[in-house]
Amino acid sequence: MAKEVSECTVWEIRVMKLMGTPVGDRNNWSISNYFYLQVLAACFYPALLEDDSLPLDVKQRAESLLRECDGGSVGSYTDSSGITKIKHCVSQFITRRDGGVPSSPDNIFIKSGSQTIMLKLLIHSKDSCQTGVLIPVPTYASFIIALEEQGAAIIPYHLCEEQGWTLQVEELRKALHTGRKTCNPVALYICNPGNPTGHIQSRKSIEEVIRFAAEERLFILADEVYQSCVYGDDTEFYSYKKVLSEMGSTICSTVELASFNSVSKGFMGECGLRGGYMELVNLDPAVKEYASRLFSARSCPPVVGQIALDLMADPPKPGDPSFPTFSEVGEVFAELPGISCQPLKAGFFVFPCLHFSLKAIKWAKKRQMEPDMLYCLRLLEETGLHVRPGCEYGQRKDSHHIRFVKADDFHISLFKIKDAME
Repeated sequence: MAKEVSECTVWEIRVMKLMGTPVGDRNNWSISNYFYLQVLAACFYPALLEDDSLPLDVKQRAESLLRECDGGSVGSYTDSSGITKIKHCVSQFITRRDGGVPSSPDNIFIKSGSQTIMLKLLIHSKDSCQTGVLIPVPTYASFIIALEEQGAAIIPYHLCEEQGWTLQVEELRKALHTGRKTCNPVALYICNPGNPTGHIQSRKSIEEVIRFAAEERLFILADEVYQSCVYGDDTEFYSYKKVLSEMGSTICSTVELASFNSVSKGFMGECGLRGGYMELVNLDPAVKEYASRLFSARSCPPVVGQIALDLMADPPKPGDPSFPTFSEVGEVFAELPGISCQPLKAGFFVFPCLHFSLKAIKWAKKRQMEPDMLYCLRLLEETGLHVRPGCEYGQRKDSHHIRFVKADDFHISLFKIKDAME
C-alpha cells in the first residue's frame, strides 16, 4: 500500500537518493517501513528534525541514535563490535522474544557478514583432516560459497519434503557418519525458518537436534533471520537459545551455539543496509575472547546498518505516533496450479516442486540443461519474471523445484506457462 508519487515528502526524496532508488519510484515500498526510512533519513540529514511532517517518535529516535555517534554523525567510527546502546537494545529484544531468558550485551556482536567470521573461528583449513560442516539440502547458495572459501568440507543432509521439509535426526546421523569418513565434522548449520523451503521447526524437532549436537559434540550455527516472518495461528517460532535454556542442566550449559539475525531479511527486508547481529552461547571465555579479536580485526560495522538493527529490535509500540502505519502489513499466498507445494509456514520464499513429463525432461536434457533451469528461462522470456531453479539450492535426484518470493499475483503468471514444457 503506497502513496501517490505526488505525495512524496522531503524525507522520502532524501532517503530515495541515499539508497539509490529513483525519486518517486516506491511502488513496492511496504508501509511498515516508513518509520525506518524516516528515522534513517533524519539521521543522515539532521536538518529534517525541524520538519513538522516527521512524527514525534521518529524525531526522538533519530536524536537518541545520533547522540551515540561521535560528533553526532553517522559517518563516524564506532566500537568494532557495535554501538553499546544498540547492543543493549538487541539483548533486550532477545530477552523479550525468549520470554525472559536473559541475554547479555557482552555476547552480542554486530557485524555484516558475522557468519563468515564464525566460520573462520571454527574451520581450520591447514589441518591435515579437513573441517566439516553439516548443511541442509536445499539451502541458499551464498552460504555454500562461504564454506568453500574457508576450505570447509560440506556435509549435506536432506530435509524431508514429503513431511513439509522437516529436519529428521536420523538423516543427520546418516550424514554425519558419511562425513566422518573423509573429514572432521565440527558444526551443524540450521536455517530456521528455512530458506528456500519456507518451513519452520517445531519445539520437539529443535530439542532433538540439540540432543544430537550434544551427543556428537557439534557446534550449532542457528540462522534465524526469518524469525519475524511466521504465518498461521498454529505456527510459532522458537529460538534455539530459548529451547536450549529450558533443557537439562548438562545440555543447556554445554552445547555451544551461535545464533544470527539480520535487517536484510525478516519483515524489514532492507538487504542493502548490511546490518545483523550474532549472539554467542556457552563459549569458553578464551574462545569468546579470540572471537572478539577476530571481529576487531575488521573495521566497525556500517553505522546505517546498526541504526536499522536498533529500529528492528525496538519498533514502534501501541500508543506511539508511528504505530498505526507500522502495523498495516498484508500477507497473500495462493496455491499454484499444476505445481505441488508444501504449506508456507515462515520466511520470504516458496520452494514448490515442478512435475515435468518425460518428454519435457528429455527436451531439456537435449539442450544440456536441468529441466527447472529451462523452466526458469522460459518464465523469464515469456513473463519477464525472474525466479531461481531448484538445482542451484540442492534437491533430491530426479526432483525439480523453483524458488520465488511469495507475491500477490505471482500465481497468475505461472499459470500462463505451466504447460510451457509439455
